[in-house]
Amino acid sequence: MANDMLFGVHGAALEVRSRRLGMLASNIANASTPGFKARDIDFDAAMRQANAGGISEGAINAATKYRVPTQVTLDGNTVELATEQTQFAENAVAYQTTLSFLNGRINQITRALRGE
Repeated sequence: MANDMLFGVHGAALEVRSRRLGMLASNIANASTPGFKARDIDFDAAMRQANAGGISEGAINAATKYRVPTQVTLDGNTVELATEQTQFAENAVAYQTTLSFLNGRINQITRALRGE
């Protein structure tokens, strides 16, 4: 609870974005694995869960969805490499932005504690 007051939603957002980066990386790594089903975390749904009761494994699992491919492959793999790479890059930028907000807040708190 104290972290929520200090950092707002940015701590939860960083956790969700981190988990999403891992999931997208897994999709990319399994692009040629027959039968692999690409998954993604719905960021908005995960953040709604975080606001309701915090980030938990259950909240992440509830926000995780299978990606519907635009082109079906014969081996049953639903990974579309271009889509995954784009989503990964966009999420990485958002992760970095969230990290910058947190760093700014930490610097602000540090300056306040020093009396600057």
